[in-house]
Amino acid sequence: MTGHADTEELTEEVRETITHHNRTYQRIAVDRKIYFVPVDDDETIRLRIQHDVLTMMFDGRSIFPPMGALRRVLDCGFGTGLWAFQVAWENPRCEVNGIDVSPHHYNPDESVENLYLNVDNLNMPLQFPSNNFDLVNSRLVAGGIDRSRWHGYMRDILRCLRAGGWCQMVEMDFNAQSDNGTLTEGHALRQWSEKYRSAISQFKNPEAPRRLGHWMRHAGFTDVEERMIPLPMCGWSDNQREFDIGVANQENVRLLLGSLALYPFTELLGMTITEFHVLVAQARAEASTPALKPYFRTYVCVGRKPRR
Repeated sequence: MTGHADTEELTEEVRETITHHNRTYQRIAVDRKIYFVPVDDDETIRLRIQHDVLTMMFDGRSIFPPMGALRRVLDCGFGTGLWAFQVAWENPRCEVNGIDVSPHHYNPDESVENLYLNVDNLNMPLQFPSNNFDLVNSRLVAGGIDRSRWHGYMRDILRCLRAGGWCQMVEMDFNAQSDNGTLTEGHALRQWSEKYRSAISQFKNPEAPRRLGHWMRHAGFTDVEERMIPLPMCGWSDNQREFDIGVANQENVRLLLGSLALYPFTELLGMTITEFHVLVAQARAEASTPALKPYFRTYVCVGRKPRR
């Protein structure tokens, strides 16, 4: 990984993978019920597409709160490292740290001197000093945060922020919606959503995206603002900007309907691989049908550590 010269080399335990129905997973992540999504090249491609879609949705902004000169930033769940790289590139005097349970999606060629990425489990207390960061970014980590961890996770972030520092969070609710109400319980997309919720609820909290603001306030954050943004699954909107976002997101959705669900559906719910492929194929067809106007709810939440 990138970072200080004394950064430890990745252990074999972190690197070790297993194969499940022709997809590659990080062994430690699935064995410890941390993360049930593949770490192979196909998933890396999807994550890079997803990053581009979110960049479009946020009009190219990496940072949402009003910030002055940045000194230290933390990215929780860096994934491909693209968000952290962008912030480090745009702020060369800022030290950007990133942590993730899996290093498999990161391309070490995409690095700068002020970017420091390390492997760590967000379900454990954050190993950073108190009052250290100007900004903490937490994006799409709900699939890796244990049900019982969220309150502690929020308190950890608050502790690590300097007085007046900001936290920004982005999470997606994978319960499929329809802008015109044509998506019913009989549709495969809704069945996919219900099965996904049922599978991960044993270990993760599918309500997390909608509760970010509540949890932030409970932890002690102030100036908390939250917003739900519909993310179209394909190009269906009359608004040109939203139509373009939907077109860009269609491939991401096609891929995630398979990658997010394969292990939970077949291993946790006991579906056969044939049943899985049939459901995913039907859900993909519906997700790319403009007449259904399908979308996922995306939640954005920011909060500030009190100045005193």
